[in-house]
Amino acid sequence: MSYRSSIALGDLMAKKSGSIDPSKFSDEIFDLYSIPAFDKGVPEAVAGRAIGSAKQVVEPSDVLLSKIVPHIRRSWIVGKKNGRRIIASGEWIVFRNERAHPDYLRQVLVGDPFHAQFMNTVAGVGGSLLRARPAHVAKITIPLPSLEKQRRIAAILDQTEALRAKRRRALAKLDALTQALFLDLFGDPIKNPRGFTVRPMIELVDPQRPISYGILMPGPDQVEGVKYVRVVDMKNGGIELSGIRKTTDAISNSFRRSLLKPGDLLMSIRGHVGRFAVVPHELDGANITQDTARLAIVGASSVFVRECLRTEGFQRWMAKHTKGVAVRGINLGDVKLMPIILPPRADQDKFARQADAVDTLRIAHRASLAKLDALFATLQHRAFRGDL
Repeated sequence: MSYRSSIALGDLMAKKSGSIDPSKFSDEIFDLYSIPAFDKGVPEAVAGRAIGSAKQVVEPSDVLLSKIVPHIRRSWIVGKKNGRRIIASGEWIVFRNERAHPDYLRQVLVGDPFHAQFMNTVAGVGGSLLRARPAHVAKITIPLPSLEKQRRIAAILDQTEALRAKRRRALAKLDALTQALFLDLFGDPIKNPRGFTVRPMIELVDPQRPISYGILMPGPDQVEGVKYVRVVDMKNGGIELSGIRKTTDAISNSFRRSLLKPGDLLMSIRGHVGRFAVVPHELDGANITQDTARLAIVGASSVFVRECLRTEGFQRWMAKHTKGVAVRGINLGDVKLMPIILPPRADQDKFARQADAVDTLRIAHRASLAKLDALFATLQHRAFRGDL
């Protein structure tokens, strides 16, 4: 089954939204729907004197679609009046039509089918200068079932989207929890307020397996061969195994100095400097690329050192030692001299167990979020095809 009814977006665009120069009403407070406000989640309450250019007049239940940086999906429903006039910046295309339920239309505008067509309307040289052209957007046709079906579809998608947002918030809290635990137990490792012993990184590494970077040119991905870790695979203190690639035995053997063992600590040293991951058992015997350094920690807990290096204090230390213009990087000589605090090993291990427990929760939440993402994509596809 598919919807027989469809409509060109131009027929849903606001025809007479009008404009206003807020600066002429210097003491009046407006509700301003801007791109920065969208990213914060609430419109700005701003005095006219602080608004430097003319704005669009919008109404409650209008649906807004961002023209700028179009790869970021931004669509917003204008909320109720709070006793103030409501205006929107010129970066928005405004939709207003009683045939389209606002919640349904917003879901269409952030959905995959529409977004693929939307990106074909874009012009500009790149980055923040890219803009969608309203005249071209107006020609895009979207499915438009009855209002009753629109409400039902929107309710199902909104509920699934709310579950995804809840899971993402939980993940954000878990991501912050390990660092909060570290700082509570040990303090800023650079300021070292508790006066722990400090040792350079090189003294904590197995002398038989010195600090090394990895493969220069791993070549095409192999069906069979030696796994290797890229910087892109390192996420949230761990390694995303689903994206791991393989190189040939011959190439890996040329860089035997950087072979991995479980418990090794990896650090990105070029490009995105300052990502860290502890090597899991699944990557025993794997390798790394030249953008990553292997730290075979033996004089401390690898998890403790990882979280030490992830603190804001240490991230600032690394930023000061990162050099380069086109490609930023940190030298292995500086990595070897990183000042690592050393609390009693029992305290390090206790913290590592707590961090591992948080990591286990994080993995479970990410798996749940992945299932919700897949469910949402399926529901979205079915909804806009007419099967929901």
